[in-house]
Amino acid sequence: MTNLSTPQLVFLLIFCAILVIPPVSSITLSPGNSFDGAPTIANGDPVYIRGIATGHPQNGLQIWVIGKNYVKISSVSVNEDNTYEFELKSADTQTLTPGQYFVLVQHPMMNGEFDIYYDSSTGSVINRQLGTGTSIFQLTGPGSLQRSDAGYALMQAINSQNVDDTFALTSFIVGNPTVIINPIGDHRVGDSFTITGSTNLAVDNDLLVEIYSSSFKPTQKVQGSGFSGSSGTVKVEPGTNGFNSWSFPVDTSTFKPDEYLVKVSGTTNEVTGSATFNILELLPPTSIPTVKTQVTTFQTASPNTTTTSPLPTTTNKSPPSPITILIAFGFVGGVMILKRK
Repeated sequence: MTNLSTPQLVFLLIFCAILVIPPVSSITLSPGNSFDGAPTIANGDPVYIRGIATGHPQNGLQIWVIGKNYVKISSVSVNEDNTYEFELKSADTQTLTPGQYFVLVQHPMMNGEFDIYYDSSTGSVINRQLGTGTSIFQLTGPGSLQRSDAGYALMQAINSQNVDDTFALTSFIVGNPTVIINPIGDHRVGDSFTITGSTNLAVDNDLLVEIYSSSFKPTQKVQGSGFSGSSGTVKVEPGTNGFNSWSFPVDTSTFKPDEYLVKVSGTTNEVTGSATFNILELLPPTSIPTVKTQVTTFQTASPNTTTTSPLPTTTNKSPPSPITILIAFGFVGGVMILKRK
């Protein structure tokens, strides 16, 4: 950790309060900390540095962008409200080698001059306060320092006792453009679902999503092509953990049962991703068995109806025959005779 005077430290905390790099997501970075956790961008994504510079320097601020085989030094003016903005354009990041880059924002402080500056004719970093100007180290050209060494040497130079300049520091990482398709799974004809994924491309980049049957092949005009699928363009949306997200809705009502290929590609960035999934046949409708129920109806009499119950039917019995009478009397008489004995 480098030593700073109290005035420089106070200024530094105010000056670096809102340095942000918003292409992937808005991230506030603290100066002087480790570069761990720096946001990742893809080639072709712009980088914005925004902040507040107190004191309203007449000569503005000096921006140093240093990375592997890359140095860019620019000046940026400070607005009336002490805000500033610097853009590393898409054309600048398009050819950047993957790796880590740091950005140093230099403020001239009290004397209004950049005591540490770059001499493009020699490739050297000069300390204006040493004599008539002394070369401190070689930033570009033969004998130049490596990226990390050059960045450290620059910070040490600005922190020199005879220099009243101060700075704010942040960094970003350039990664190869990447697009990822989340697992899709199998579906059936008529299903509606959404294909999702992630990418390190910046928000609002366009992605072309193409879905087509794996059995599709060119045919003659007189033949049916058998094409089944869909395509469209979607926007990259904000995500988390250094990656943004995208999604594409799919309606399979016109799809045929088959294996399908999904291809996602950048419209302005050379990046592609692919995946497969299956569309299965529609299940036949399931017949529901009919259950017969027996319904018992009851008839109730209306209030004004008189109900008469039928009388029981009597059966006319024939009188007993004389023979039956004689047998009966004989049986009774026999019983009586037995009793008398």
